[in-house]
Amino acid sequence: MKRVGLEPVVLEASDRPAGSWPRYYDSLTLFSPAGYSSLPGMPFDGDPDHYPHRDEVVAYLLRYADRLDADIRTGTRVEEVRAAADGSFTLVLEGGDELSARGVVAASGTFGRPLRPALPGVEDFTGAVSHAGEYRAPEPFAGQRVVVVGAGNSAVQIAAELAAHAQVTLAARHPVRFAAQRTLGRDLHWWLKRTGADTLPLGRFLRTPPTQLVIDDGRYRAAVVAGAPGRRPVFTGIDGAKVTWADGSSEEVDAILPATGYRPDLGHLARSVHSTNTATRSTGRAARSPTPASPTWGWSGSAACPRTPSAGSAGTRAVSLGAWRRTCTTEADETADPGRSGSTYVNIDVCRTSRCCRCWSPRLPRVSCRAARRSPSGR
Repeated sequence: MKRVGLEPVVLEASDRPAGSWPRYYDSLTLFSPAGYSSLPGMPFDGDPDHYPHRDEVVAYLLRYADRLDADIRTGTRVEEVRAAADGSFTLVLEGGDELSARGVVAASGTFGRPLRPALPGVEDFTGAVSHAGEYRAPEPFAGQRVVVVGAGNSAVQIAAELAAHAQVTLAARHPVRFAAQRTLGRDLHWWLKRTGADTLPLGRFLRTPPTQLVIDDGRYRAAVVAGAPGRRPVFTGIDGAKVTWADGSSEEVDAILPATGYRPDLGHLARSVHSTNTATRSTGRAARSPTPASPTWGWSGSAACPRTPSAGSAGTRAVSLGAWRRTCTTEADETADPGRSGSTYVNIDVCRTSRCCRCWSPRLPRVSCRAARRSPSGR
C-alpha cells in the first residue's frame, strides 16, 4: 500500500504486532521451512531449510513490524465496521472511539473464534473441556486420562506430546492421514513449488473440503502406530465423567481437548457489510475500486473450503478457488447507479493456499501472507 502512495493504519487488538503467535502452545514449530515462511523483503535468520519455533516466529514478526514504518496501533480492538451511504467506512473501536476510512482490509485471522463442534454428550461432561487454542503445555495434564478430538496437525501434535505425560486417546471421525515432511532430502513445500501443485485450482473440482493431511517427520506416525496416543472413532455419548465408545465400551475421562480448528473471526463485520451493496456480491471479497475506471480484482474461494461464506454476500455460496472476477467502475456506471460505492472492502481471512495468499492486481505488487497468517498447527 505504501508503495502506491497509501498510508495504511494497522489496528491490532493485542499488546504487540505478532498476531496470535504468542498464544500458541509452547512446543509449536512451523512445518514449512523458514525459506518458505518469510514475509516479503525479510527472510528468517539462519538456515532457510530449518523449521522455526513459535518464539522465533514471534520475534520475526515484531522485527518485521518495526521495519514497515507504518502506523501500527496495538491494544486497539475493532468492535464494528459501518458502511456509510457515501461509500466510506466508520470503524467503532472498543471504548467507543471511531475512525473513518475509504478502505478496510479485514486481516483478523481465525484464532479468536475456535470451532467447538457438537460432540455427543459433551454438555453433560463433568470433567474439563478446553479447546486446543487454550492448550499450552502437557504438564497440567500429567497422570490424567485425556481425549483429544481431531485428526489434523494440531490434534496429532498435541496428543503425541501429551502421551508422554498422560494416558491419551486421539478420537476422530476419520482416519489420520499422514504426508511425509521430507522426500528424497527435500521438504514437501519444495516439491509443491517445483511441480506447480501449490497453485492448482483444485477447489473448483471438490464438492467438500479435502481431509487435512498431517505433515510428519516420522515421529507422529510412529507414535500413533505405537499407541501413544491411542486411536478411536469419536465417542458416542457421555455420562458424567464416563465416555462411551462406538464399540459399547466405556471409561472415565478427566479431560476432553477438541483440536477442531477455527473459523474466520469477522464478528465486527456482521451488521455492516451484509446490509450494504458496497461489497461485490459476485465474489463477496472485494468492492469497487476507489479510482473511477480502474480495475478491482476479487478473490472468491478456497481450495480448502470452496463454500466459505463471504462477508459481503449475506451468506450466499462463494465460488471456488481461482475464480477471479474483474469489475470496472466508470463515471457512467456511477451516474447510472449512484448506490454503487467507490470504496473498497477486502476480506483476506479465508486465505488457505499460496495462490490465495498472493493476491494480485495489474496495478499493485504481489502481497504474500505466510508466517503471520498461519494457523496454530503451523499451516
